[in-house]
Amino acid sequence: MYPPVRRSAQRIPGVAHEYESAQVDHAAAAVAVVGLGYVGLPTSLALLAAGNEVIGVDASESRLDAIRRREVDLLPADHQRLAAYVDDPRFTITSEHAATARARTVVICVPTPIDRHLVPDLRALSAACTSVVEHAVPGQLLILTSTTYVGATRDLLAEPLTERGFQVGSDVFVAFSPERIDPGRTDHPHITYDRTPRVVGGTGELSTSLAAAVLQRTAPDVHMVSSAEEAEMTKLWENIFRAVNLALANEFAEDCRALGLRPLPIIEAAATKPYGFVAHYPGPGVGGHCIPCDPHYLLWQLRALRVTSPLVETAMAAIAARPRQVVRRVRDILADRGHSTSGARILMVGVAYKAGVSDLRESPALEILGELAEEGAKVHFTDPLVPTLKLGSVILVGVTEPETEQWDLVVVHTVQPGAELGWLVDQPAVLDATYRLDPLKAKAVP
Repeated sequence: MYPPVRRSAQRIPGVAHEYESAQVDHAAAAVAVVGLGYVGLPTSLALLAAGNEVIGVDASESRLDAIRRREVDLLPADHQRLAAYVDDPRFTITSEHAATARARTVVICVPTPIDRHLVPDLRALSAACTSVVEHAVPGQLLILTSTTYVGATRDLLAEPLTERGFQVGSDVFVAFSPERIDPGRTDHPHITYDRTPRVVGGTGELSTSLAAAVLQRTAPDVHMVSSAEEAEMTKLWENIFRAVNLALANEFAEDCRALGLRPLPIIEAAATKPYGFVAHYPGPGVGGHCIPCDPHYLLWQLRALRVTSPLVETAMAAIAARPRQVVRRVRDILADRGHSTSGARILMVGVAYKAGVSDLRESPALEILGELAEEGAKVHFTDPLVPTLKLGSVILVGVTEPETEQWDLVVVHTVQPGAELGWLVDQPAVLDATYRLDPLKAKAVP
């Protein structure tokens, strides 16, 4: 049970009218950001740059210490902001969730992963929302940004607030606005949090407009939809679109190999068409926090309704199978050279799920290395941003001078910015799972 709402009357007379006429004042007030990970920290820095006081809340003391030391994975522009604001009195970071009661707006940015059965893991999200509801005060605006299932904003925020005795849309305000952060990308114009348009939908027009007023401070444009559910589905659709097209790009790459063609020149040629085509590129698999996970939130919800989504299901199955296809290609290359996988010295270049980050979440590299190790291969890796990784119960330490050794096979998984790979020319076998290397260095592709 939640604590009772502490107020002098059942409703707060004039609250809705006050906020409707003073959106700018509301937007400029203190904001609490719950979850200071790859979304929450840039969100906090953007709000600070916009002039807001920010209360950052994270359950992990080690994460808070890393922020204080500035030892976190951020884009260069956000590293500059963190250096400027980490000691600013307007920026408070704490593990105490009760601190959210001091803010006029609360933004929830916690991870929403899936488990090994591809079922949404809602523990962190449920815990964060429960705490925010518990400490909610009259007049607050609560904005959920974590990718989740359709209806989660109502289930986890609006309905519990009603159970506490609040009238949502009058006493408190609730909205959903999906995060749109692309970690590590510096090669497109929308490289920082405050250069990307936002979508927002609330549990009522006033909640939507208030949330838009806050978000407008950190975005070039805010697109309002008619409900939280529409905004939730928008985020799922964005990542489902990418998942389906990435699965297609991987399949296309295999078709090209069968025909003796290189896929990248063809994709780049097709991308010259100014309409009707969006370039997606093949690779060793799909990693990170979004594409391998988010579509399963919709599929999970549809299964409960006994509804199928065959194209999405097929795409997600193909994405899940991609690392195993790379392993099969490794076996074939070694076999062609008269070498068994067992005992082979295999080096993986780059293990982060994408270039420019140190993030290993859902990285295909882990599955590829794990399967090769199970088959008896002696696996190693090199990645300037990842010093060590855990493979089952074994801790692997990155190789710092891979060019000084000979490997039975080098698998290029992720090319980190500034990486010098000229030494690959002298290696007997190279599998370029990125499809981006010069053909002289890349002696095979998946």
